Amino acid sequence: MTPQELRTFCLSFSAAVEDFPFNPETSVFKVLGKLFALTSLDARPLTVNLKCDPDDAVRLRGEYPGLIVPGWHMNKRHWNTVTVDGELPDRLVRELVEDSYDLVVAGLPRADRLRLDRP
Repeated sequence: MTPQELRTFCLSFSAAVEDFPFNPETSVFKVLGKLFALTSLDARPLTVNLKCDPDDAVRLRGEYPGLIVPGWHMNKRHWNTVTVDGELPDRLVRELVEDSYDLVVAGLPRADRLRLDRP
């Protein structure tokens, strides 16, 4: 997955926006103000911080050592840093981004969740 493909995929979700609250190099992807992905699209290797169910986070780190690690500068229980350099299947990366988005949406107030479901 290229940096542009990652950016496009993150922005494909309902109400997803890209923000730069930290610096011009760090893309923060949010849904209704809540972060679901954080990356420096120019970094090599390309990595992205993604929210993850705590049990899944530990399992994924064990299955993909060195490619999925505890979230850098994030709550290590709920966030993973995923290396997106081609070693992980693009399908898996897309699933992890979607899971992160879904977890964040699930934590939103009901009215906001319902608003996202409308076309």
